[in-house]
Amino acid sequence: MASRVANWLILSLLVLAATAISAEEESEPAKEFVLTLDHSNFSDTVSKHDFIVVEFYAPWCGHCKKLAPEYEKAASILSSHDPPIALAKIDANEEANKELASEYDIKGFPTLKILRNGGKSIQEFKGPRDADGIVAYLKKQSGPPSAEIKSVEDASTLIGDKKIVIVGIFPKFSGEEYENFTALAENLRSDYEFGHTLDAKLLPRGESSVAGPAVRLFKPFDELFVDLQDFHVDALEKFVEKSSVPLVTIFDSDPSNHPFVIKFFNSDNAKAMLFMNFSTEVAESFTSKYRDVAEQYKGQGISFLMGDLDASQGAFQYFGLKEDQVPLIVVQTNDGQKYLKPNLQPDDIAPWVKEYKEGKVPQYRKSEPIPQDNSEPVKVVVAESLQEMVMNSDKNVLLEFYAPWCGHCKKLAPILDEVALSFGSDANVIIAKFDATANDVPGDTFDVKGYPTIYFRSASGKVVPYDGDRTKEDIIDFIEKNRDKAEEKATGEEEKVTGKDEL
Repeated sequence: MASRVANWLILSLLVLAATAISAEEESEPAKEFVLTLDHSNFSDTVSKHDFIVVEFYAPWCGHCKKLAPEYEKAASILSSHDPPIALAKIDANEEANKELASEYDIKGFPTLKILRNGGKSIQEFKGPRDADGIVAYLKKQSGPPSAEIKSVEDASTLIGDKKIVIVGIFPKFSGEEYENFTALAENLRSDYEFGHTLDAKLLPRGESSVAGPAVRLFKPFDELFVDLQDFHVDALEKFVEKSSVPLVTIFDSDPSNHPFVIKFFNSDNAKAMLFMNFSTEVAESFTSKYRDVAEQYKGQGISFLMGDLDASQGAFQYFGLKEDQVPLIVVQTNDGQKYLKPNLQPDDIAPWVKEYKEGKVPQYRKSEPIPQDNSEPVKVVVAESLQEMVMNSDKNVLLEFYAPWCGHCKKLAPILDEVALSFGSDANVIIAKFDATANDVPGDTFDVKGYPTIYFRSASGKVVPYDGDRTKEDIIDFIEKNRDKAEEKATGEEEKVTGKDEL
């Protein structure tokens, strides 16, 4: 759909231009610069290119539709680049192409991949999504992985004050150290910018008498630059990984901070997040105390972020936080557990983090209030009532995890009402729903990655997912096959008691 819309727009412009020249001339179809791939021509096309960008898209995806004209415009511009840079697309939602989508680990749309050396090297596209941004990003990505710095002007152009840049300083551009640096630049070129020079005096910061070989990493935070002289490949990669993470990541409206926020959330560490209004008088005191704590726990499996209230509304919704709780700190572990300290003062930060590290802070759980009236056929379960109504219940419970905005959930709602009414006279069966956007889902029991997700817990405690058709008949049949009958449970208990007496 996206490509057809883009084609129609281009074709319309060409028709108008042709009519202006001569009413008798017939307009030619617009040339499409983005290559269309599928399972039959994908491998053959990719193998013929040293550098090609592939968009994995779905026709129904709104972001894909928005990207389509920008991607086509970029493809048109890059077709004239020397050498030309090819842009392609593949409908990853098409059944015949799904195996390719799985091979390239496509988990959302649109996903863009940079394929090098005939597809032997695969990198994520991490550039902008507008035509000019795509062009500028791909020109850099298709060129040498590291730019030579020959003058102060070259250095100032490459090394800004809002990004990470890695520069190799060498006595000559050859040898094992230079080759290892070039390999590093090739591997990490989609994440960082690289440069190399024979003269450290051209660089804006750091010791200018260094002759090399040495690597200098420039960054817009903390100590602003750091040097390394170990050119083993592993040492170089660890150096970049460690040095490119701020002691405290800043989450605000400044787009230059966004790459560091992404890196923060992709970390394997537990994540401590302090949310507050950056414009208050106490902001400086909070920042100082928080940095002290971050320094104290550096390298101990916990990363630190400070989020401005105005920029953190999405995080507040996700965690179920309220503005009247700020300043607050929340810690989330990789298994989804959360710990919260609302309305804190600067001097509360250090002792609270210490208590958290010692396991003395109770777990925080996002939950809607338990409803006072729960008389509808489909019962409402929230995080606070999940244990009582489902996990510790002696009933057979069919539980739907849903999102209020989900179209499939809305379509399923009246069907679940009918199922609930069918079991209205059966006190041993409960049909329930759980708003997974407003309540924390216990990930150790329920694997909820999309909506709706349905689980069934029998009276005896067996938990199984439901993956059948979403019809009244199929759901009822599933419940009947998996439920524990009240009389069966009673008989089983009698046998256990009898057996115990005989002993």
